[in-house]
Amino acid sequence: MDLIVALAISIGVLGGIATWVCLGLLAGASLQIWAIFIAWACFYHCGGGETGLKNTIICNIVGAIIAWIALVIVVNTGSIGGSMPAGVWAGIVVGVTVFILVLLAKVPALSAIPAMVYGYAAVAAFFLLSGANANVTAGNFTNPLVAVIVSMVIGAVLGYISQKIALAMAKK
Repeated sequence: MDLIVALAISIGVLGGIATWVCLGLLAGASLQIWAIFIAWACFYHCGGGETGLKNTIICNIVGAIIAWIALVIVVNTGSIGGSMPAGVWAGIVVGVTVFILVLLAKVPALSAIPAMVYGYAAVAAFFLLSGANANVTAGNFTNPLVAVIVSMVIGAVLGYISQKIALAMAKK
């Protein structure tokens, strides 16, 4: 079987199952199917295999943590007592934290900048989409950091599994 067809089958079937689990079977667990798919794609973007899995998980998590730090700063300081127009302080905090994120790529284990950006963006998206329901200090799935990291690790693992299945199917 052609590898692309095998990938289409393995990703399609696993993607359908993952969606059913997130939106149905474990709907109350607040797993984020979109974050799962981002990490899944990131796994392939990072080259797949064990290296892609490792780079995806590590860099997604680091990016998520940096975004979470930015959120904690912005949530707890507002616009520095209202002294700045809306969004300016948040923009400064994002600019500084993203600058740091990119500099971290000098560390070999963190060299996959896009993977860190995916983690960062997913935490920001979860927070912005959740509105008043997000709690950056909670130890549960209302915390963007918790929900995104768990979802993205699942996505990276699903990427790895889908690749293994596709490679096995393509060999036959």
